[in-house]
Amino acid sequence: MENTVDPFKMADQSLRDRMGRWLVIVSITAGILYPLLGARLGLGGEVALKGVAVGALAIAAFQGDGPYRKWLGAIMAAGAVGDVLLNIPGAFFVGAGAFAIGHVIAMAFYSQLRRGILTLGDKVFAAALIGFGLAMPTLVLPAGQPVGALMLYSVLLCGMAAAAWISRFPRRWAAAGALLFVASDTFLVMRMGGTLVGGGFVHGLIVWYSYYLGQLMIFTGVRRGLDQRQGADWARG
Repeated sequence: MENTVDPFKMADQSLRDRMGRWLVIVSITAGILYPLLGARLGLGGEVALKGVAVGALAIAAFQGDGPYRKWLGAIMAAGAVGDVLLNIPGAFFVGAGAFAIGHVIAMAFYSQLRRGILTLGDKVFAAALIGFGLAMPTLVLPAGQPVGALMLYSVLLCGMAAAAWISRFPRRWAAAGALLFVASDTFLVMRMGGTLVGGGFVHGLIVWYSYYLGQLMIFTGVRRGLDQRQGADWARG
């Protein structure tokens, strides 16, 4: 029997592909503009612009086929919720909790798609990331400040990055993006402790752009990995 192509399925996939590309463009536009224009838009406009940056990536991820796409969508959605809550007065710790949930989801997701073979270097680097998570709050905060909650969060953050490193997804995208996320939150904790690089505005740019670029790279790397999943070289990433 001849294989037949469903034209309606092809048209639906083409529409979703176009929508996904436009959502990424919207995301990048919002990601670039947020720290430059957000404060001029009032609280509502600032929160909305910030939420769109990663929120559009979440919607784009949910557009894809297959159960693994939903995992990516959930990771991006948790980030978008966290972004919004961090800017709402009194909701900082709830926002941090949303990010923590996203890290747990990411670890559960990446653990399903681990590399078949891990070198000693891979294991050492992943362990070093966890060690950095344990040490980071005490390294960047002034002595005497409580670090318990921050340490828990930073361990989850670095656990997410370690899981991305040993996953099958392309390291130059997904793992590199996760490392940028770690760098961004390290600078964020530094700011919480009163240490700024280049003044408040410049430090804020470092925090946001390293975070957003990290999320965009994670999204790109996971999506590319899933698109190539049937390829013979996918497991080697």
